[in-house]
Amino acid sequence: MSTASNSVMEISRYPESASTNAPFYRADHRTGRTPERGETSFLETIVGRRGSLRAVISQVEAVAGTNATVLIAGETGTGKEVIARAIHELSPRRSRNLVKVNCAAMPAGLLESELFGHERGAFTGAVNSHVGRFALADRGTLFLDEIGDMPLELQPKLLRVLQEREFEAVGSTRTTRVDVRVVAATNQDLKEMVRDREFREDLYYRLNAFPIYLPPLRERKTDIPELIEYFVQQFADSMEKTIETIPENIMRSLVRYPWPGNIRELQNYIARGVILSNDGVFEPPPLENWAPLEPEPEVANSTLEDKVRREILAACQRANWKLGGPRGAAARLGLKRTTLFYKMKRLGITPPADHWQD
Repeated sequence: MSTASNSVMEISRYPESASTNAPFYRADHRTGRTPERGETSFLETIVGRRGSLRAVISQVEAVAGTNATVLIAGETGTGKEVIARAIHELSPRRSRNLVKVNCAAMPAGLLESELFGHERGAFTGAVNSHVGRFALADRGTLFLDEIGDMPLELQPKLLRVLQEREFEAVGSTRTTRVDVRVVAATNQDLKEMVRDREFREDLYYRLNAFPIYLPPLRERKTDIPELIEYFVQQFADSMEKTIETIPENIMRSLVRYPWPGNIRELQNYIARGVILSNDGVFEPPPLENWAPLEPEPEVANSTLEDKVRREILAACQRANWKLGGPRGAAARLGLKRTTLFYKMKRLGITPPADHWQD
């Protein structure tokens, strides 16, 4: 397998430890191993499942035993891959491969070959035949991460294999039939991308057969203490340190912090904190650009806020309240659409009911 393939694809039959790609997967700290299959449900290993994730876990349990295509949406770092793995581990396909492909990591030509394979001589440099990910995932599960970044020209071929369960490898005339359960994930607004003609509408509805939304960490504050305790213990064990105390003021500060990078950011921050901690007390570094121990002022820099609010309102009105697209308010302001959404929410800007186009 090529180096390029290894960087974006993984085949696995068993859960991974939390130190790799599972930002809130619980391993056994005492033995350093993950639970054996059958020893416990994979869901039992997810940190925070008793809090804000209960609704998500219920959805996972409901859909896992079916063959329905699942679309997991959520911000970067919220643990979409962990939920995809849980769906696979709880499904009748769990004894077969879970194959993962990152759709954002390759150009269209290479991604097509990765998904469907190619014949020898199909293109320059194709000195050997290559088995695609759909073939490797036969009777198993294919996890398509960052599905919103899949090139438009490749989307009809994905739609076909979802609908017809068949495909042709690049350079081949032979049709291959497969039985693959697809779980896709995205941190983008696919509905908006459909409206902007950046994503095929028919593919969106085919993928969205069973949607699951993962809330950001700032909406899961009740889970943060458990996550902090888990990561502190995990990294302390791996660094052969003993940390027995997390000061109450530190815990309060970390719960109040918005964590824009979600669980992945929290995980990395706790790792740094464990490195710097001594004498059994968790003493993390200051959070960048954040003073959580101080009460937040009622009005912070109101003059600047007023200026930003006026600029956003003016851009929205000029765009007739269309936020996305090349002529939308986000483009006029030189912002990403998601950034504009965040600023509008923070500033309390809402469009008139009869003008909402986004």
